[in-house]
Amino acid sequence: MRRFNTLDWIAIILIIIGGLNWGLIGFFRFDLVAALLGDMTALSRIVYALVGIAAIVALAIIVPKLSRPVPGEKVGVSRP
Repeated sequence: MRRFNTLDWIAIILIIIGGLNWGLIGFFRFDLVAALLGDMTALSRIVYALVGIAAIVALAIIVPKLSRPVPGEKVGVSRP
């Protein structure tokens, strides 16, 4: 398995920030990004865009792994 590079770690951190922000919005109706950077200011929109790009990067990392067989598992053999 390959190690995470810098871009991978940035994507992971941004996804965590985005997930925590959405949790705060859902549970407490509190948008931390807007509270810190202003409601839809240029800087807050950049943060939102970077979180979205990070999600795309994460998909590019995860999706290829979903199609790989598990080591040691026989391909094409169904389990009851």
